[in-house]
Amino acid sequence: MPNSTTPGVEAEFAAHPVADSPHAPDRATLLRAYRLMRTSDELARLYEENKAVTAKYVHATARGHEAIQLATAFHLRPTDYVTPYYRDDAMLLGLGLAPYELMLQLMAKRDDPFSGGRTYYSHPSLRREGFPVIPHQSSATGMQAIPATGMAHGLHYLEGQGLLQTADQQPVVVCSIGDGAMTEGEVSEALQMAVLHQLPIIYLVQDNDWGISATSREMRAMDAYEFAAGFKGLERLRVDGADFGASYAGMADAFDYVRRTRRPVLVHAKCPLLGHHTSGVRREWYRGDNLAQHTPNDPLPRFHRQLLDQGVASEEELQQIGDEAISLVKSDYERALTAPDPEPSTFADHEFAPPFVTEEAGERAPAGAPKTTLVDAALHAVDDILREFPEALFYGQDVGGELGGVFREAALLAKKYGDARVFNTPIQEAYIVGSTAGMSAVGAKAIVEIQFADYIWPSLNQLVEELSKSCYLTNGKFPVQSLIRVPIGAYGGGGPYHSGSIESTLLTIRGIKVVYPSNAADMKGLMRAAFLDPNPVVMLEHKGLYWSKVPGTEDAKTIEPAAGYVIPLGKAAIAQHPDPEKLAQGETCVVITYGMGVHWAKAASRQVPGQVEILDLRTLNPLDFEAVEAAVRRHGKVLVLTEEPLLNSFAESLAGRIQRTCFQQLDAPVFTLGAANLPAIALNVELERQMLPNAEKVATAVRELLEY
Repeated sequence: MPNSTTPGVEAEFAAHPVADSPHAPDRATLLRAYRLMRTSDELARLYEENKAVTAKYVHATARGHEAIQLATAFHLRPTDYVTPYYRDDAMLLGLGLAPYELMLQLMAKRDDPFSGGRTYYSHPSLRREGFPVIPHQSSATGMQAIPATGMAHGLHYLEGQGLLQTADQQPVVVCSIGDGAMTEGEVSEALQMAVLHQLPIIYLVQDNDWGISATSREMRAMDAYEFAAGFKGLERLRVDGADFGASYAGMADAFDYVRRTRRPVLVHAKCPLLGHHTSGVRREWYRGDNLAQHTPNDPLPRFHRQLLDQGVASEEELQQIGDEAISLVKSDYERALTAPDPEPSTFADHEFAPPFVTEEAGERAPAGAPKTTLVDAALHAVDDILREFPEALFYGQDVGGELGGVFREAALLAKKYGDARVFNTPIQEAYIVGSTAGMSAVGAKAIVEIQFADYIWPSLNQLVEELSKSCYLTNGKFPVQSLIRVPIGAYGGGGPYHSGSIESTLLTIRGIKVVYPSNAADMKGLMRAAFLDPNPVVMLEHKGLYWSKVPGTEDAKTIEPAAGYVIPLGKAAIAQHPDPEKLAQGETCVVITYGMGVHWAKAASRQVPGQVEILDLRTLNPLDFEAVEAAVRRHGKVLVLTEEPLLNSFAESLAGRIQRTCFQQLDAPVFTLGAANLPAIALNVELERQMLPNAEKVATAVRELLEY
């Protein structure tokens, strides 16, 4: 019997428990399931017999899991969404993928429909007419729970706003996951949000009692069904995942419930593991006699006997179906062997989707407009976006409700646009970031906030595995539109957990863009461009510049641009020009910096009037290196300035690149200046002052550089 903590649900399920479900499969469905089960079995057998070919790349197969996977696939509609995991090749067959297409991925071939030869077997991503949408799937176990829940969250939002074109089809998200992954903390974050917002999602847990070589006794105190009881409002079902009839009926109940109620369900399906964990971890290394214990539950012979006993088909009919499956798999394998490999010259394609904004547009300084602070420019930019784009929503810790952000950077937005569009989340940085991948897949456009840069670390799994790789590993099918706002930097006594700088870490993550404005006008223009960009963008917003209260940051306040003003990402700006005569006489240098560094450099340059150009990078990735090289050629003397600890930083990397490409134009070594190489910013303001750059330290470095 299913369990429920949602009023009225238990009685509803009691009317048709799984054992007596009216959702029995008809003969055509049974025979289709048998054909595909035989096909899946033959795939695994053929891969094992041809290890010399298939062992080149790691793969896993569905052996033992075929029944529940096919049952799930048969209930999915083209208007649904699903996140299969790396053992779900039977589910893919059930959705209508051909063995040949799966083999193209197995062998990393050019025409692999998922990734063009870039990612592992059974790591699908698909946008195809007549199929449910399958966004990018990473190998990191459990990570799919958050993007999948984000998809359900996006559907919930769009449906509630009347923006979901397929609302009449009652779309459902299916998150397929293994029992070993259920212990991941990020799975708990996903389940929490699913019940908190009552989202239309099915969590299908395939439990084979193994996590590579670790047994369930070693990994967990309870199974997924028992664990789910702790999430109030999450319906639960147990099914025999090795029995097609029971699996089909159970999944029918689950889909019916979610389509009608728009509430979450967890289905716990017990399955045998009949193969290896993966081809790289052979069963003979660790299974012992456990394989013999699992074999009696093999879904294929069980199903074969059931079809005979129930008179669904004769032995001859089943034999013919099996022979046809074997023939298909063998012929597809021969075709796949000779299929072309990817063209090597395409290796760099699809790092990013093409940007929407390529030119500056709109009014930067409207006549008669007042000056505004950087924090208000950000607030107004988000306000403009929410007003113009109904598919946009904004969420994070404390950005909703009365407060509107701890820096008031979202003040009154929740009251203006409602709690469905601007809302608080639990303290779940992984969900905040990772859910945007799911939002993007269904057409919602999320703006999210990490409250302080020092607390972004729990989200890195999602940022790295799900967001950053999605465009590249799906051959451009699933770029993730995600705008992640992150207040950053020291601002006087913030202490070790509210003052950190993190840009160098972010810049080691390929596939994301990193933006860092230094003034209000740039903030407004870059915020809009970041929202319109189809790729993940992290917007770093210096807390010390928010209100221009820190001495020397008055220039962060600017005339506020008009609504719609936009600056393309990846374009640096000259924040201060040198005196032309001193430039012509070779008496100048350039300070290349961003964020607070712009204002330190401006203050420092007053000690050497007319001798300093300041290049404000504005976007750290993609980097406007053309502007950097041009500035170096103009001056021949360069200081790269950062607020981060200098050792192994982005600033040092940039300095090294300049010395490599501009060596002939340099009149001095490239100077660098940053914070002390310490693990945190001290709370005491005097200690903080000693650790960080400031105008006087910059002035000292500039004078030394000019005198070189």
